[in-house]
Amino acid sequence: MKLTRWLAQAGTLATLLFPVALLAQMAKPIASYDLKASLDVKTHSIHGSETLVWWNDSPDTVATLRFHLYMNAFKNQKSTFHREAGTQFHGGQGTQDWGWIDVKSMRLEDGRELASSIRFIHPDDANGDDQTVIEAQLPEPVQPGATLNLRIDFETKLPEIVARTGYHGTFYLVGQWFPKIGVWETAGFRHASLGAWNCHQFHANSEFFANFGNYRAELTVPSEYKIGATGELQSTRKNIEHKTITWTYQQDSVTDFAWTAQPTYLKLERTFVANRDTRPEEVAKSMRLFNISKEEAQLSDVKITLLLQPEHAEQADRHFRSAIAGIKGFGLRYGHYPYKTLTLVDPPYGAGAASGMEYPTFITCGTSWRLPEDMLGLEEVTVHEFGHQFWMQLVATNEFEESWLDEGFNTYSTTKIVAENFGTSALPFRFFGLQMASLFDLPKYSGDAENRVVYQLLPDSDPILRNAWSYADSFSYGVNSYMKTAVFLLTLERLMGPETMARVMRTYHQRYRFHHPDSYDFLKVVNEVSARDFTPLFDQFVFHARRLDYKVDDVQSRRIGTWTGVFDEGGKRRTVTNQQAVQIEEKASKSKSHKDLYETTVRIRREGDAVLPVDLWIHFDDGTLEKRQWDGMDRWTKFTINKSARADWVQIDPYKRNVLDVNWTNDSWKRQYPVPLAVKWGGQLTFWMQNVALWLSALV
Repeated sequence: MKLTRWLAQAGTLATLLFPVALLAQMAKPIASYDLKASLDVKTHSIHGSETLVWWNDSPDTVATLRFHLYMNAFKNQKSTFHREAGTQFHGGQGTQDWGWIDVKSMRLEDGRELASSIRFIHPDDANGDDQTVIEAQLPEPVQPGATLNLRIDFETKLPEIVARTGYHGTFYLVGQWFPKIGVWETAGFRHASLGAWNCHQFHANSEFFANFGNYRAELTVPSEYKIGATGELQSTRKNIEHKTITWTYQQDSVTDFAWTAQPTYLKLERTFVANRDTRPEEVAKSMRLFNISKEEAQLSDVKITLLLQPEHAEQADRHFRSAIAGIKGFGLRYGHYPYKTLTLVDPPYGAGAASGMEYPTFITCGTSWRLPEDMLGLEEVTVHEFGHQFWMQLVATNEFEESWLDEGFNTYSTTKIVAENFGTSALPFRFFGLQMASLFDLPKYSGDAENRVVYQLLPDSDPILRNAWSYADSFSYGVNSYMKTAVFLLTLERLMGPETMARVMRTYHQRYRFHHPDSYDFLKVVNEVSARDFTPLFDQFVFHARRLDYKVDDVQSRRIGTWTGVFDEGGKRRTVTNQQAVQIEEKASKSKSHKDLYETTVRIRREGDAVLPVDLWIHFDDGTLEKRQWDGMDRWTKFTINKSARADWVQIDPYKRNVLDVNWTNDSWKRQYPVPLAVKWGGQLTFWMQNVALWLSALV
């Protein structure tokens, strides 16, 4: 059922946000799993079974089932994932210890076997060797509103750590490990024109899409192993004879389940206590900004479990501080984190491909031995990965098709929360010692600066909105999904104002929490809350790949002398010669009130193919400031101003609202640049060149 949408009224947002009762509502379970898994550490294999309960909540009659077999991406070099990832194997070590998943049996509740009807399909490409999607024919279709019960037996061979799953020594990160049903999209749902399965192959540059469901998992491992997993621990059961222990976890209203095991984990626990870790004034600020009640603004307590490598013991506090910063920062902005637990996983040295990944209530972080306090990579990764609990877990967008709604929204949000909690000078972005933020007129905190610098490397190769496997390459996927999106959202923020943007983001999150919105849903919220039409901005930078670049093309301040020639005055003709003009000016110059008159012309040019309105400031040497606006429609425009002063500087977009402008260095003009500025730039560039020369000499 679609929720009623209201237009924003001036100064109020009360009708845009959900009532408290809806805030507490969890997702309706479409696909729920009861999982049983036994880990064989000798063969790095999982013997598993799942009972799947799938509810056909559509008006369609469904005759087949489609499942993801993600682990088959790591089966051989013929998989679509491996062909796209190439020799780097997407972060893995390039070993030949492959992984795969075999479906042993697929039975209906009445015992009828479907295994013989299973076939591999390839909905995204012509790679007949890819085995990451299967289709099973049902003996009779699932009727609208009916529920299907399946029992699936499977065996999963884990690869050596790759693409955020697998093993390294005694460390296991078990993700994408069981047969996962696709999403049935009925006509009108997201982009669907007809009812069909949305079940993409596993690509090198894609992540996941799934319905919400309730998960229960019994995980059996050798008795010396420590476990972490999605959800809440329900019980442990030891088997003395087999020297194993079974850990049972459960979590409702999530889209996936992952777990980890390692005997040497240092297991630590703390609790985010909402009334202690948030100040009353922070809650009050959210109440005022979003026009919500105290009950809606308050957060919930969360039990945090940290599974840490022993050699990183001194970094425990940093992990907990980062997690608490995320729970508080995201919660106050978008709504409370609705789950009771959060598990942080610290992968060991050599398992870097397991770092920086998100699953429901379960994230992997990233650090190194003796990481200095002023290098905040640990903090940024932890906050970012926690942020995925909001983008994309709670607002469950399709990462295969619309990665920007996940990674980009989270990058934009992470930037704010890291700066807010760890200082605006954190993470200074330097390249061979050159402070990049100072060159690009951005604050020293690297979030905005780094995003903009990387965006400038590839501003128009692809539109932001594109299937994850359809970008020009992995670099374009990364720039568009992360940095360009963050810069786009920052531009939106500066165009509409930070408070309005904050309301946009919260309204979007609250409206689609436990739903599957798309890019057009976000655009509708933007226009609704801002009471402005930002469709042209989306059309140029989200739906197409336009390049924005304005420049000051030419500035002239020419003194206006006495005009010479023949002039009609009062029915008579009057001639002014050059000699007479000189005499007139000499006489005028002797007057104390005389001021020379100047004609100033300023020409600005649109270098790119993107069009946005832009402000222009023209400052004169008498201290006056002239402000102009240009709609940007033509390739260039010229402003002419006559006054008794010369232009001394010109600035396009003085408030830096158009963060998408790829080159801010050509946005300004000065008659004379101050010596200190030249020294600063010259010194930094000299230092940069020295570093480049040193680096190149090392290669010879």
